[in-house]
Amino acid sequence: MLALLQITGDRGDEMISVMPARSARDFDAAADLCRRLGQWDAEAVAPHGVSAAAVTAIFHPDRSGSDLAAKYDHPDAMMFLARVEGVPAGCVAFEAFNEQASEIEKFFVDTQFRGKGIGRSLMAAAMAELDKGRRRTVLLHTTFYMTNAIAMYEAFGFTPCPRFRQTPEFIRHTDVFMARTLSPH
Repeated sequence: MLALLQITGDRGDEMISVMPARSARDFDAAADLCRRLGQWDAEAVAPHGVSAAAVTAIFHPDRSGSDLAAKYDHPDAMMFLARVEGVPAGCVAFEAFNEQASEIEKFFVDTQFRGKGIGRSLMAAAMAELDKGRRRTVLLHTTFYMTNAIAMYEAFGFTPCPRFRQTPEFIRHTDVFMARTLSPH
């Protein structure tokens, strides 16, 4: 799967590509983006009474590209990487949650690339791939202060759902759980 979009940016026309991560280079780039997501989350959670160290340990353990490849490079999982003019700009992944559901994870667009349609392109690629699979429910776990991500999820038909995993009591006030049912084949 390859999605190419041409956008007009500050420097003129820019090409955005969205492709599954396949090579060690792809997964290393995704690992760097995931580290940036963790840094952003650690800073954003501070006003909500949760320590940066806690949110990092729980949701953003330091993972290498090879760790991400082991987790997302198999039939029930996939990671997508967006690039602008060859520069890694964003990522999203999914994996099997159980026999009926998959879970969206690691959705992030680097701050310098936001507002260019990259998040929408990443989500469209992930949802198109998920639609090909046998699992008909898609879950996600986010936090209320990730307002741009929540708006994107809602645009793709996700709605609030019951908690599907436990989190430590001291962080529960930030949890948002969402789900979407895919159409039958």
